[in-house]
Amino acid sequence: VQLQASGGGVVQAGGSLRLSCAASGGTFRHYVMAWFRQAPGKEREFVASINWSGSNTEYADSVKGRFTISRDNAKDTMYLQMSNLEPEDTAVYYCAADDRLISAVGRLSAFASWGQGTLVTVSS
Repeated sequence: VQLQASGGGVVQAGGSLRLSCAASGGTFRHYVMAWFRQAPGKEREFVASINWSGSNTEYADSVKGRFTISRDNAKDTMYLQMSNLEPEDTAVYYCAADDRLISAVGRLSAFASWGQGTLVTVSS
């Protein structure tokens, strides 16, 4: 499956942004999907993941209550709604997918397919 992330940009602290991840070349509903992010000088870290139906989600503690992951299987697209953004959320956001998984998971190594990333910059 090929993944294309979009929706990044510059936003002030406290603002909102919605990221999208469009999938192609696979059966989207077969994939557990996830968002990861990588800040400058830091390792890539888990943000959120979602199972095929959307009934099971996982979030990093740092984004719980502020970010919401969702998917539209009819549009082969996953979303990340980000609210109350903080400067610490500044990073390149990557979407990931794997069809071997059943439940939403937060392990970077569990995902075989990755998108190219979209940059989110939160100014203070």
